[in-house]
Amino acid sequence: MRAWRLHELGEPAEKLHLEEVDELRPGPGQVLIDVAATGLTFPDVLMCQGRYQMPTQVPYTPGGEVSGTVAAVGEGVSSIAVGERVVSMSGKGLAERVIANAAITFRLPDEVAFEKAAALIVNYGTTFYALHTRGQLAEGETLLVTGAAGGTGTAAIQLGLAAGARVVAVAGGDEKAALCRALGAHVVIDHRREPDWVDAVKAATDGKGVDVAYDPVGGDTFHKVRRCMGWGGRLLVIGFVEGIPDTPVNHVLLKSYSIVGVYWGESLARFPGSLDGQMQALLALTASGAIDPPVQTYDFADGAKALQQLADRGVVGKLVVRGA
Repeated sequence: MRAWRLHELGEPAEKLHLEEVDELRPGPGQVLIDVAATGLTFPDVLMCQGRYQMPTQVPYTPGGEVSGTVAAVGEGVSSIAVGERVVSMSGKGLAERVIANAAITFRLPDEVAFEKAAALIVNYGTTFYALHTRGQLAEGETLLVTGAAGGTGTAAIQLGLAAGARVVAVAGGDEKAALCRALGAHVVIDHRREPDWVDAVKAATDGKGVDVAYDPVGGDTFHKVRRCMGWGGRLLVIGFVEGIPDTPVNHVLLKSYSIVGVYWGESLARFPGSLDGQMQALLALTASGAIDPPVQTYDFADGAKALQQLADRGVVGKLVVRGA
């Protein structure tokens, strides 16, 4: 079988290569999946570059979420059968076949396409945890989303709307702003046209500021976000694409808002059963049409090119690579 692998840290386009690797067999509690689609995220880029918070073990194959058909099951697996359509967190997903733990592999409703399913787990799982568990977003509240046309940003728009929130989206460029409007955001601000967009957010909230902010960008964007916070708001720290900002805590005190860390991966390690509830909710929302992940797809042969597009901030929505 074939898999994309990196033996030396660096840019995906330069260091990722398609290679022949050994065939896989599922062990106890595992399933073997014929991959139909692989979801890629910005941490995959950071892992290739050696810039993630955990060290990269080489050879490294990107891709933490896959969808496809079960090809074989290991000893003790009774919850999933050969031939079933599934979605799973696997690791090493940019390959023709992957091994996944049955406990984190979920049956896929017929209404959900493989490409859409591969966009769900990481971005929508992170966002569901962020908005509902950490942010306690309530119906009627105002949600600010930065990086709103990206994988996590589009998830935040859709899940915010599903929760009954009023969504203010910030994205850069006509194409990305148009996507946010198409997803249903109530207010869309193009930061390329309005670099100092804080006033626009305040105007959209009648000067009150936002109740919840979802920020996967960090850097200078974080400082704009904190200036948009309303009294008692919750600023959700999702990531640091623009870098890790310093925080003036006097501002936090004066406006009595909370800065809330969102580390979804660690939450799953501490509360393993939480993923099942999140995935059942997300799959039901997707099957009903309440959420519809926007995806940008690439063929398997273009796996390295696809991940480089993500590294270069050239992806709108979720990056998904089709199976071979």
